[in-house]
Amino acid sequence: MLTIRFNKLGLRAGDNFLDAGAGFGRHAFEAARHGATVYALDWAQDEVVGTRATFGGMIYENEIPAANFGGVLRGDATRLPFPDNTFDCVVTSEVLEHIQNDVAAIAELHRVLKPGGSLGVTVPTWWPEKINWMLSDEYHAPKSVGGHVRIYSATELKAKLRAAGLEVRGSHHAHALHSPYWWLKCAVGPRNDNHPLVTKYRKFLEWDIIEGPASTRVAEKLLSPVLGKSFIVYSTKPK
Repeated sequence: MLTIRFNKLGLRAGDNFLDAGAGFGRHAFEAARHGATVYALDWAQDEVVGTRATFGGMIYENEIPAANFGGVLRGDATRLPFPDNTFDCVVTSEVLEHIQNDVAAIAELHRVLKPGGSLGVTVPTWWPEKINWMLSDEYHAPKSVGGHVRIYSATELKAKLRAAGLEVRGSHHAHALHSPYWWLKCAVGPRNDNHPLVTKYRKFLEWDIIEGPASTRVAEKLLSPVLGKSFIVYSTKPK
C-alpha cells in the first residue's frame, strides 16, 4: 500500500532515490520497480534487516535488476550519511511526526537532494490524528517509545518545508479507510491487536489492499479529502 503517488514525484529510470525512514520498504521497492537506484534508511534494526532481505528476494526472483539496489542502512534522519546533492528524489513517509528535531531532519532532506530534485513527505492528517491523541495517551509520546511527538497542520508542514528552501508544488490526502481502524485501536488500546473489532477491521483492510474492489476505491477517493489518515506534500529543491 503506497502513500506517495509516484506520478507526482517525477521519478525516472536511473535516478538516485532515497527512502528516509523506510520502515519495511514499501516506497523503496516501488522506486526500484520504476528503475531507480534505491537507498533505504531507517533507525530500527529489524526493519533494516527485513528490507534488505526483501530486496535480496526481489533480485533473486528477477523482479528488479541488481543495479537498482543501492543499499539499506541504519541511520539517523537528522544526520543523513550521504554527501550534498546526492539524490534526484527523496521520500519520507510517516516519519517526521516521530522526530523531536523535525527542522533538522527537513534540512538534511534538503541537503542531500539535488537541485531540481523532488521530495515527497507524508505525515498523519491533523484531525484524524487529533482524535487518536484524545482516545489514547499511549499512542503518542512521551509514554510510548517511538510515539508521535506532534500533530502537523497543513500550514505548519508546508511552512517548514519552505523555510528549509524547498518549493511546495502540491498536496493531497490518502487512506480514508484507515482512519477508523486507528480510532478503534486507540479506543481499545494501541497494543491490543486481538480485540475482535480491531481484528475484523484489519481483515477488511487486508482484503481491500489485496482485492482492490471498485467500491472501496470510489469510497477512498470521495472520503480522503476529509477523512484521509495521511497528508502528503510534494516539493522541489530550486535549481
